[in-house]
Parts: sequence; structure tokens; C-alpha cells
Amino acid sequence: MASTLDSAAHGGRGRGTWLSSVQPVAVGGRRRLGTEILLVLGLSLGASAVYSIVSIINRVTLPQKLSSQTATINGSLSDRPIFDLTYQFLALFFDLVPVALVVFLIWDASVPHLRGLGIDFRMPRRDLLVGVALALAIGLPGIGVYLGSKALDLGVTVVAAPLDRFWWTVPILLFSALRAGLQEEVIVIGYLFARLRALGWRAWPIIVSTAALRGSYHLYQGFGAFVGNFAMGVLFGWLYARYGRLLPLIIAHTLIDAAIFVGYPFAAAAFPAIFGTAR
Repeated sequence: MASTLDSAAHGGRGRGTWLSSVQPVAVGGRRRLGTEILLVLGLSLGASAVYSIVSIINRVTLPQKLSSQTATINGSLSDRPIFDLTYQFLALFFDLVPVALVVFLIWDASVPHLRGLGIDFRMPRRDLLVGVALALAIGLPGIGVYLGSKALDLGVTVVAAPLDRFWWTVPILLFSALRAGLQEEVIVIGYLFARLRALGWRAWPIIVSTAALRGSYHLYQGFGAFVGNFAMGVLFGWLYARYGRLLPLIIAHTLIDAAIFVGYPFAAAAFPAIFGTAR
């Protein structure tokens, strides 16, 4: 299986993917490249993973059951509307700075400039359709993982921001979903796949390690979130290694998070016995 995947990723069956254009660096350049990876992760999702691991250690050592605890996503940052909007926007903006850094590091002088990240606009309709299909395929089972982890006391109750708090709440939530899609897929898939390949890693070690990172920075929501996001990471990683296209993954991730951020408050209000905090 591994050899088949590596062969396909190297451009088997006529396909040119991310692996076919990334050559391992010389031994002398590996230390510098490894340092670059650590710096990028330290400024972005690596730091989130560390905080999330500390958070789950704190949670499991509390007297309350994990399913009785809550994790707030997209909560208000100020009681004053203008400052809440300002803080929310600034947080989203600065979360995207590491994405801009990765784009700067990977940028190719020739067109397509982001070929090293697997981004081009040759097949926009196909990318959109694949992204929508992936969102449906992942999102629906994800609800089951969330509810199952709560029932098994392996996950916390997610508390989402009320949608009617301010007029700009929904636009900010949609912007947050786009931020998550860009940040996670560009860094975890596009950037890390290219850089780890340049360090000489093969496909499956890259897929599994990046999936573990994805699961780790969701651990603050419990172990179910780790499992669900790890599985999503394996699927996304395999698809990227096989086809070398990042836009469908960004679209899928954005749609999934948009449905969670905007749809979850409705579901929690309509079915409090299912989505509410366990007693």
C-alpha cells in the first residue's frame, strides 16, 4: 500500500503531484529546513497543539466528568460591541499571518506561483464539487463522533456563540471558518507535506504525522475530537498525496466549519437534550 501510494504521488498514471516536484534537500540544508518548520509551527498550529495538550491534561485531572465540561468556540471577547468586533477581526487577521509566511516561503517565481502548495485554479468547478462532497462525507459522521464521545465521557460539550448577539456575528463566524480552512490546510497539508518531503520523508509517515498534529490541536474538545480530526487528516493527507490538489481540501474544511459555527447554535437550541451539557 505504501509503495503504491508513493508511486502514485510521484506522478504515477500520468499525474504530477506535490511529491513529483519536491526533491530532498542536501544533508547540510536539513537542519535549516527543520528549524524553519519548528518556527512556522511555533507561530501557528504547533503552539495551538501544545496549549490543547495542556488543556486536556487539566480537564482529565478535574473532579468533573469530561462530558460535563464545556469548551467555548468563537466566544465574545468584549461586552462592548465595537471592541468585540475589533478583537474578533484582529484575532482572525493575525491567525492568517503564518499562512502568509508559508506562502512567502513556498512562492515560486514561475506560474503557478503556489504549485509547491498544490494550489492553482485550473479546475475551479471540479475543486468546488469535490470540496462539497468531502464536506458532506466528513461532516455527517463527525456529528456521530461528537455525540458518541460525549456519551462515552470522552468529549466535552461545545458551546458556540449565539448568532443574534450582534449584526456582524454571522459574517465573522463565516470569516472564522475561512480562516480555519486556510490556516489548517495550507500549513498542515500544503506546507508540511512539501517540507517533510524535502527532508526525505515518504508519503505515509507524512500523512500520519500531520494527521496526529491535526488531532492534537483539537484535544481541548476531548479525545473524540482528536480521533475525528485524526481520521480527517488521514483522508485529506491521502487525497493530497494522491492528487496533489489543496483547494478542494480548503473548500471542504471551510464548509464544515461554517456549518458548525453557524448551524450548531440552532441544533443546540432545538435539541438541548442531545447537544446540551451532560449532568
